[in-house]
Amino acid sequence: MLILAIDTALEACAAAVLDTDAGELLAQEQLLMKRGHAEALMPMIARVMQSAGLAFTALDRIAVTVGPGSFTGLRVGISAARGLALAANRPAVGLTTLSAYAAAIIGQSQSAPVISAIDARHDHVYFQIVSGDGSQLARPTVASIDDAIAASQFGAPHLVGNAARILADRWPKNAPQPVAVETQAAPDIGWVAWLGAAADPDTNPARPFYLKAPDAKPAALPPFAQAASS
Repeated sequence: MLILAIDTALEACAAAVLDTDAGELLAQEQLLMKRGHAEALMPMIARVMQSAGLAFTALDRIAVTVGPGSFTGLRVGISAARGLALAANRPAVGLTTLSAYAAAIIGQSQSAPVISAIDARHDHVYFQIVSGDGSQLARPTVASIDDAIAASQFGAPHLVGNAARILADRWPKNAPQPVAVETQAAPDIGWVAWLGAAADPDTNPARPFYLKAPDAKPAALPPFAQAASS
């Protein structure tokens, strides 16, 4: 199976092509960035596909991270995945950013529970907890840092994600201490591709996975506009 993987959910823009039959990435590229994903993504995808020596119609599916993450970044990646899937007549699958973070740890056959954490700002994090074999211990949610730590009573954890250090710095001294802390700006694009190969397109659609409303709110309409719309 040939998979094009895309990630623009956080502070990176990444794309890769995975050949599952060969068990290897044919091409990959990642650029760390806080903004500019829209301008960087399509040229990056073109370079990755050219490096892999493939036409888009040779792909079996397209995988994309669907959140949690930046609202703007998610729209960029998901729109690209959907558009390419439509043009190539191939399925697009969505993977959560939290599961992509955890996949690399689970793939190392670690026994410790894995806490994936993403900075949600305002002293909150998006997080989920899985066991060393990947089974779910706490479903994805958004919570205050203290509440996230309080929910993490499954033994000494492996922390991963762009908020891993944030959790580690607040970890109680009297609790089992994290066995590892891996602060990563974005998940490994290779694991996004592998998760995409395993996902069922019918149950993992390429649509945004939001755990909270956006911080920015639409401006209120002026009185004359409210009257016109009523």
